[in-house]
Amino acid sequence: MKILFGDNKIDAQEWRFFLTGASGEIESIANPTDWLDDLEWTQVHKQLYVMDTQLPAFAGILEYFINFHKKFKKIFDAQDAHTEPLPGEWNTKLNSLQKMLVLKSIRPDKVVAALQNYIMEQIGKQYIEPPPFKLGACFKDSTNVTPLIFVLSSGSDPVASFMKLCQDNDMMNRFDTISLGQGQAKKAEAKLENGRNKGWWILLQNCHLCVSWLPKLEAIVEQLVETNHIDYRIWMTSMPTPAFPVSVLQNSVKMTMEPPSGLKANILQTYENFENSTLNDSRKPDQFKKILFAFAFFHAIVQDRRKFGAIGWNIPYAFTFEDFDVCRRQLKIFTDLYDTIPYEVLVILGADVNYGGRVTDDKDVRLIKAIL
Repeated sequence: MKILFGDNKIDAQEWRFFLTGASGEIESIANPTDWLDDLEWTQVHKQLYVMDTQLPAFAGILEYFINFHKKFKKIFDAQDAHTEPLPGEWNTKLNSLQKMLVLKSIRPDKVVAALQNYIMEQIGKQYIEPPPFKLGACFKDSTNVTPLIFVLSSGSDPVASFMKLCQDNDMMNRFDTISLGQGQAKKAEAKLENGRNKGWWILLQNCHLCVSWLPKLEAIVEQLVETNHIDYRIWMTSMPTPAFPVSVLQNSVKMTMEPPSGLKANILQTYENFENSTLNDSRKPDQFKKILFAFAFFHAIVQDRRKFGAIGWNIPYAFTFEDFDVCRRQLKIFTDLYDTIPYEVLVILGADVNYGGRVTDDKDVRLIKAIL
């Protein structure tokens, strides 16, 4: 917005109205529509009145709406209201931001989608699509005195990404991992000491489950010196917790591991974990790649359904990349072993065992089988 203001492409009054809406009280008039209830009409009338009287670009819009309100009903009813053209001359007369003001008064639920389109139109699509998570780039920012922390969210598991990075950096024989919890503190300290001397990567999983040991971890991190082995790295995973030492957070490389939002982002993230060698690692590469894509698409769907609450799944399940990876390995085995691909077996393993092992609700069991 600062760039657009600098280029004089935005009117300050319109922008302020977009952020704050209509304020103050105005006298309402009788509802002229048969598609807005009285409460909705009060809000629409108030917004249009202020736009009409205070923003020059909208002069006459309230009268136009009252006379031709049926033309606006299409926007009100549309599933993609943010892409519907405005009636009459308003569609050519108003710019994109001004059209959003009209949308905000009639369908405020679609303003976020309209804003995304506005950002794409002004500065490009890349600013609204989060890039796939690349652990290698984060690793380059670390040293032997800066830990790396995965801040977890529900349904995310960075272990597969960590293992792939170990493989890419020839660390498969020089890493160690421990899941923290009751009675694990001494073992973790021993692993850290061993890693410091030998230049290993040490992954401390679920730090939030061992709150009492975190002050000791803080002391260990504060004592890190550059004279330690150059390859030494401390990796941690933790859910957000107020008990996590602030000094460790300040001195570390932090990564959020959120499940990607949307099918496209999810599938891209899945394929980000593959090399070409992985995709061709089969006696029947053509069939293998097609079914692998089907599993990636399925993985994206079962994760993305969670954002619809009970309409997506009766119970929200924490599906992870590991579920997908097991399916991938089984797919390789079955495509290599048999001349005819046993689809029924793959569906049972995927929907009943690998993913289905988490699913407890009987309707969700039916659903996940149907999807796969």
